[in-house]
Amino acid sequence: MNTPVRISPDEAHARMTDEGFTYLDVRTEEEFEDGHPAGAVNVPLMIQGPSGLEPNPRFLATVSSVFPKDAKLVVGCKAGGRSLRAAKELAAAGYTQILDQRAGWDGARGSFGEITEPGWSRVGLPSEKGAAEGQSYASLRARAKT
Repeated sequence: MNTPVRISPDEAHARMTDEGFTYLDVRTEEEFEDGHPAGAVNVPLMIQGPSGLEPNPRFLATVSSVFPKDAKLVVGCKAGGRSLRAAKELAAAGYTQILDQRAGWDGARGSFGEITEPGWSRVGLPSEKGAAEGQSYASLRARAKT
């Protein structure tokens, strides 16, 4: 399987603006509601389980029922780890136009916790709070019937 192309927040914004890519935010519902790229949709890769965060068993089914395999998707999370896993999972499932926004919402961090690449929110790109109808995980799941 090919490794998804990883792009910066500025490149992600340009792809959304110029090429019609949709930002797929794979953070938790709470993280998404606290702030996300303007126009993003939320399908969490991980959900809260009895012993902490665990894989979302409905992740792929939800994405697959909302987006066709040729959908243009920029996948993002908080710092780049979850989004890379999600992008690889989507590519393995047959998605052909997947980009991973490597620094996430907050930023990529080094071994001492320092920001090594600022994320979407830190570079001042358009953002919003809350989870509007059609963007929230609950509304996407309802539409997808998963």
